[in-house]
Amino acid sequence: MTSTIPPEIIAAVDGPRMMAHMEEFARWRKESGVPEELESLAYVEARMKEYGYATELILHDAYISLPGKAAVEMEGDTLRCITHSFSCSALEGGRTAGIVDLGDGSEEAFARHDVRGKFVLVDGIANPVMSRRASLAGAAGQVHVSPHEHTHEMCISPVWGSPTGDTVGNLPSTVVVTVPLDEGTAIRNRLRDRRNLELTVFAEVDTGWRKTPILVCDLVSNTGDDDEPFIFFTGHHDTWYYGVMDNGGANATMMEVGRVCAQNRDKWRRAMRIVFWSGHSQGRYSGSTWYADENWQELEKRALVHVNVDSTGGKGNTIVADTTAAAELRGLAVESIQEQADQTFTNRRMARAGDQSFWGIGVSSIYGNMSEQPATGETNASAAVFGGGARLGHGTGWWWHTPEDLLDKMDEDNLVRDTKIYLHTVWRLMTDPVLPLDWAEHGRYLGEELKHLDDDVGARFDLSTLIARAEALTDSAGRFNEAAATAGADQWGLLNETLIAVSRALVPLDYTECDRFEQDPAISAPIYPSLRPVRQMATVRPGSDEEKFLRVGAMRARNRLAFGLDQAISALDRAIDMTKKESYQ
Repeated sequence: MTSTIPPEIIAAVDGPRMMAHMEEFARWRKESGVPEELESLAYVEARMKEYGYATELILHDAYISLPGKAAVEMEGDTLRCITHSFSCSALEGGRTAGIVDLGDGSEEAFARHDVRGKFVLVDGIANPVMSRRASLAGAAGQVHVSPHEHTHEMCISPVWGSPTGDTVGNLPSTVVVTVPLDEGTAIRNRLRDRRNLELTVFAEVDTGWRKTPILVCDLVSNTGDDDEPFIFFTGHHDTWYYGVMDNGGANATMMEVGRVCAQNRDKWRRAMRIVFWSGHSQGRYSGSTWYADENWQELEKRALVHVNVDSTGGKGNTIVADTTAAAELRGLAVESIQEQADQTFTNRRMARAGDQSFWGIGVSSIYGNMSEQPATGETNASAAVFGGGARLGHGTGWWWHTPEDLLDKMDEDNLVRDTKIYLHTVWRLMTDPVLPLDWAEHGRYLGEELKHLDDDVGARFDLSTLIARAEALTDSAGRFNEAAATAGADQWGLLNETLIAVSRALVPLDYTECDRFEQDPAISAPIYPSLRPVRQMATVRPGSDEEKFLRVGAMRARNRLAFGLDQAISALDRAIDMTKKESYQ
């Protein structure tokens, strides 16, 4: 891709203006549904109206969990700790039980011990996977040991969004706390001397339905068409404590990108919808999930690409190359990051996190957390959320999800850099005649995954149909890209409609296992997650009953993927044929 963005557009990003927004955000605690959250959101709404956006403030019911006081008592000593969103409460008298040290808390560690009615001591920050594992094992609770002296607030619900009648039973049945490293070490030392050691855990957690806000800011292009397709630009407004970086920085980025784009509205080819969510931090993305459910048909018809923003501008957060993008948007991420930060995008896959509640609808997405601390080998708890392995970035700073996420953790130069990356990306999406969605790249990415799977399962399951269709997708999308490069203005509408039709067919396959109207659990998922039975087949004994059970699911997954790929290929081929016919008329 070659950038066509006028330099004056990027140069318009105003650092002092954004830092003034940050000073305002630093005034308010913004947990989901508290009055101060609305006070802060009123400031955002006023600014967005000044920039020309039509705004709507929505209040809706969401299942929110606000953690309060917590303590751990060990043989007369009181240990410092915090509890977590969606932990069970343990108030007067607390909950007393023995404790079992499970180290990393792996499935194997749980299998080796009977933890029924006991606390489990596990390393690392609290998370939905561990809460579900401990609940199913019948544990009384979890005591997480932070990797350092800081304790990080977490939402441990494995349910994405507010629970349904079918999923409310999946919420944790345990009392969950996190202690700092020194306190965790003290527990381990005492446990070595007293195998029958008991702890008493106190936790105050306010969980229930409450009204939470969503601020929707709309601006159409100069066509004035209220039903015009839009670029969907979102981030959460609720925070832990004052949350100046997470997510005040992102809110400032959203406002500034919205302002600069609105000043140049005459160049838009589609509309913009900017949305500020609540329920991200204490509702497991309840706001964006509610919005997807409530507006499913409109989003399916009008939403083109979802650009998500989180935690921009943090002090010392020099790495932007490890942000994430869907395969079909990699080219846009590569260009934006290279031109605005002189870094090379590492092609990280979008994670099952953030407010990515729109994959079932079929909306392709780009970005989430943008900038991180450089990887140094030192412990960084937030890196466990953003992904480990051979990465350049290593989380967003020790202050992440702590009371110390204050104005002094912001860096104006980093905030300007991150915002320029977002502006570059959004500007291309708003103004390119044909949307920069590259389904040929998606086909290559899928083809590579299928070949890896084929190597793993060998002759045990036939993936040749899917491999052939991935190759056909790559070929058809490549020819589509060639046609789009030379298409005239009379063909742009057809080409964009085709790109979105392919998105509706393939994005749900790439990121979901459930149907398009449901939400998968709030846990990580692999590439094309419905292929899970195929992946598991490689780990079981050939010819076993377990393999045969997995084969049933694998056949259904193959059919699901083959059907979606056929839909995408047919849409691309029809568009290529139509552009050829029109070119001869």
